[in-house]
Amino acid sequence: MQSMDKEALAVLEETGALLTGHFILRSGLHSGHYFQCARVCEHLDKVERLAALLVEKLPAASIETVIAPAMGGLVIGQEVARQIGARFLFAEKEQDRLVVRRGFTLREGERVLVVEDVITRGGRVQETLDLVRGYGGEPVGVAVLVDRSDGKARFGLPLTSLLELTFATYKPDQIPVELSRIPATKPGS
Repeated sequence: MQSMDKEALAVLEETGALLTGHFILRSGLHSGHYFQCARVCEHLDKVERLAALLVEKLPAASIETVIAPAMGGLVIGQEVARQIGARFLFAEKEQDRLVVRRGFTLREGERVLVVEDVITRGGRVQETLDLVRGYGGEPVGVAVLVDRSDGKARFGLPLTSLLELTFATYKPDQIPVELSRIPATKPGS
């Protein structure tokens, strides 16, 4: 593990953002590990540092706007936008779908980076990319704090992650006995 990865992991652990137990993920899968990155957001100096580490890894690209799916990507997305001098906006849930509201708009061809905290399957990121395209924007990449997809999340764009950590996930009917003995919680995202 590189020093940048070690530093990022240490921040997640010391802020209580990396949890162990039995969790039901947004995807419906079960896992013994959960990233509650909102816990990092209690410490804005830590958010600033994680964003700086993520920005260091971004490929050189002209980015005009950063968009984040709510709730997970809001704080880190805003901080990434601040550090690179880009405009920031967010997509939010309405009837369990992401929408762009509050008067946010994109220009035709506006170069947009999608920022999220954690991806497992990447569903919210894909929804956000579809929104950007639907408004005429041009997605130029995806940046996440933690990619736990085991390389399976693909968006047809450069994907930059601060950490790539893979923890086993299980379908509800395939939960191992040792995990099934722990009461499942759905911490939310």
